[in-house]
Amino acid sequence: MPDDMTSLQLADRRIPAGGDWLSRAALDALTPAELVARAEALRPLLAAHAAEAEALRRPVDTVWQALRDSGIFYHFVPRAYGGLEFDLETFIDAMLPLGEGCASTGWVASFCVEHNWMLAQFPKAAQDEIFGGGWPYVIAPGVTMPPGKAEPVPGGYRLTGRWRWGTGVMHADWILAAGMVPGEAPPRMLFFAFPASEAQVIDTWHMDGMAGTGSNDIATHELFVPEHRVIDMGHMREGRAPGAALHPNPIYRMPMLPFLGITAVIPAVGLARSAVAAFRQRLDVRVLHGTTTRQGEKPAAQMRLARADMEVRSAEVLLRDAARQVMVVANQGSPSTAEQRIHLRVQIAWVMDACRRAVREVCEASGSSAHALDNPLQRALRDVNVMASHVVYDLDLALELQGRALVGLPPNTALT
Repeated sequence: MPDDMTSLQLADRRIPAGGDWLSRAALDALTPAELVARAEALRPLLAAHAAEAEALRRPVDTVWQALRDSGIFYHFVPRAYGGLEFDLETFIDAMLPLGEGCASTGWVASFCVEHNWMLAQFPKAAQDEIFGGGWPYVIAPGVTMPPGKAEPVPGGYRLTGRWRWGTGVMHADWILAAGMVPGEAPPRMLFFAFPASEAQVIDTWHMDGMAGTGSNDIATHELFVPEHRVIDMGHMREGRAPGAALHPNPIYRMPMLPFLGITAVIPAVGLARSAVAAFRQRLDVRVLHGTTTRQGEKPAAQMRLARADMEVRSAEVLLRDAARQVMVVANQGSPSTAEQRIHLRVQIAWVMDACRRAVREVCEASGSSAHALDNPLQRALRDVNVMASHVVYDLDLALELQGRALVGLPPNTALT
């Protein structure tokens, strides 16, 4: 590492020892319904440790181990490598209760499950090396910004970069990171896979919301990455990466950005659900100052509750509809179009905005005590605001792209 990197505070990451993989018999017995039931059973555990995760600024080790033991990380691993290869609807069903329990831990888990799908997009040699070489699944962040510098060398690339937003890196065994070849025209975004032990993780994650994700910075300096562990992100974006041809299941032909948007918004829907439930319970016990009336008896509070409930329920309907549309695109037999991806993007951004509206609705009506640090509602408000700041949920940009598409104009950003 260069001299200016040596003085940085490194994160106390928890690289898994491995060897705790589920047996073949256990995986064969793991149906979609059983996987969802296991995830639902973990909701109270995540909720009980949500404050601790926030204080630690990463998922709690015992909670993370419980997630590993549940089998959720095998979800998108291809059957050819011993994985479950379950569908997108089951993914939503399994991730929602995790987000209800703890938004931060649910967010990290959702991304890490999805990043096994990303790895399944890589060339066969990479999948043979990783899925077939001792890692039945990986825990890996997928970092893109700012992209690293990729210098072509014989047999691969030398990758140098410092990436932000490393969700999943605190318990990672592999890393997926974006890089670009300087001066290449037209520019291409490449995705590189390398062991987490070959990178530095810098302790930068000090946030007012989603603090428990531990999404610290990741750095490499002239790291050699062999060519078979490199993929063109443009191909993955359109659903035509090597894995799309390698694995017959249409889930491996899903367009990347809409699937990413679905992955990250699921915990927000779970969080909004839990906030509405907490508000409902609060109405039974909170007596408005200066009165003897329970808040739940007030029409204004009842309307707030109903409005927030409708926001969450409509958000889930739109989320599940987006998942169905993604699978229609995956099954169409041709790469996704920009118009299809733009339509999906604005719908998913709308889901996130609905979740934020629901949480704000109940927090505004919950009084000052809801902002005490031991009240989950204040964390929900901070968490959803940070969630919604993710670039894929920029509703203004998404609406602009959709509006341009509706009047026949091309997209004005590469992020489609």
